[in-house]
Amino acid sequence: MEPLRTCVGCRSRAPQTHLLRFVARGTELVVDEAAVLPGRGAWIHPNLDCYHLAEKRRAFGRALRAGNAIDTTHLEKWLNG
Repeated sequence: MEPLRTCVGCRSRAPQTHLLRFVARGTELVVDEAAVLPGRGAWIHPNLDCYHLAEKRRAFGRALRAGNAIDTTHLEKWLNG
């Protein structure tokens, strides 16, 4: 059975392969496509709807225990393509 993870945007549970992992490097979010980077990671559906929900709820800093001063532009650019 595949591990389940929770999306920080919509808060629904999904298999790990359906979500995108990201980690905080300093004050910037870094996409971890291979899910191997060290540190506390969080998961999100790879679409802009969940990204905007997570931003609205201020979930990025809370999920990573990094405070509210997180730069999410790199993740947003990755989701836009």
